[in-house]
Amino acid sequence: MQQLTQQAVRMDDVPLNRFHLKIAGLTFGAHFTDGYVLGVIGFALSQIRPQMALTPFQEGMLGSSALLGLFLGSLILGWISDYVGRQKIFCFSFVVITLASAAQFFATTPEQLFWLRVLVGVGLGGDFSVGHTMLAEFSPRKHRGVLLGSFSVIWTVGYVAASFAGHFMTLLGPDAWRWLLSSSAIPAFIILLLRIGTPESPRWLMGKGRRQQAMDIVHRYFGPNVLLVDEAPVVSRQRFLSLFGPKYRRRTAFNSLFFVCLVIPYFAIYTFLPSILKVMGLDQNFGTDLLLNGLLIVGALLGIVLTVVCSRRGFLIGAFVFLAACLALMSLLPGSFHFGLIVLFAAFTLMMSAVSNLVGVFPAESFPTEVRSMGVGFATSMSRLGSAIGTAMLPLSIVHFGMPVTTGILALILVIGAIVSLAWAPETKGLTLVDAAHDTQQRTDARAAVPAE
Repeated sequence: MQQLTQQAVRMDDVPLNRFHLKIAGLTFGAHFTDGYVLGVIGFALSQIRPQMALTPFQEGMLGSSALLGLFLGSLILGWISDYVGRQKIFCFSFVVITLASAAQFFATTPEQLFWLRVLVGVGLGGDFSVGHTMLAEFSPRKHRGVLLGSFSVIWTVGYVAASFAGHFMTLLGPDAWRWLLSSSAIPAFIILLLRIGTPESPRWLMGKGRRQQAMDIVHRYFGPNVLLVDEAPVVSRQRFLSLFGPKYRRRTAFNSLFFVCLVIPYFAIYTFLPSILKVMGLDQNFGTDLLLNGLLIVGALLGIVLTVVCSRRGFLIGAFVFLAACLALMSLLPGSFHFGLIVLFAAFTLMMSAVSNLVGVFPAESFPTEVRSMGVGFATSMSRLGSAIGTAMLPLSIVHFGMPVTTGILALILVIGAIVSLAWAPETKGLTLVDAAHDTQQRTDARAAVPAE
């Protein structure tokens, strides 16, 4: 490890500067686009359903198509980026998103639209794994939690923007869904242009043994007195299966399972929101959407505050318990008790939006540089696979079991998330990335076995 002089400062401890904010802004663009892409499909399906004579199965597959692509993209492109570098995937992912988004305008069959949305999801999934990694590896530890947690706010803004676009664009005519779906190409293309010329992650370069290139980037963007602590070089034979070896398997299991248990209820409920609202005696109109979108944004902002004030571990466990209690009560209350259902759903929406901030924090802080993109990508891919399955199965569950039983099943998933977090969640707040990854391994090992004295 390098010896630090009085004048030198670690990259983990540099003050927040314009470059940090630029990388954050470019990374947030993926989450805005993701929220927008997933938000518009519900409005578009209302027009596509009669035009293409969709079956319930086709409707479910179109609703989950981008999530399936997110699973594939997070898994594959996150793995590739640990070999070829973060910056290449950082730009390539938005080439895919832009082209596939625009091509949706010309889709004539459900199958064409399905595969195009899968491609959009592939690009978003790859960017999720690399974007979280890039921002984590550039950010000072003092501000890392806020920057990574802010992803949820930007995603929510994109989702809200999709809601407004959906309400107004669907009034333009029977082919408005084409303009609505392809409109995601506009923010994607802008983000692509702005990302051209971004530097490679110096931590990745250092791990590859390219120390001089790494230090040139550090000195250029943070100053000549900033030092980057040496990390173990990435072995070229590193394989994806290492995530499941003794060294990383517990952190891989924790990040994948907690992520899955959060997003299954989120996407299942909000993709088919009209059915949920109907049970509560509400219609999905502009006023209702405005209220729910307001709760989502307030919740996301509240999540940033709680990420700073609370411990990461305590916030996550408490949120799981609260969310599970809300859904359990909703499943038990009679449908005629509209006011109680509305209050519980509002509380659920607020807390779900808040705790979603942690999905951008825990995976990036849990893995070391050598497998960070791979680990973040795998956790993200598992979450999107789970949410795709949950979203596709929700209409069938409501038909066969009814809304109360379906809500109870989602509550059980949240209980599983609480148990996993109690067993394995580390505390990474305030640590450097090197120390956080090391501490994660120590804590998870200590919960699995009695530590040697």
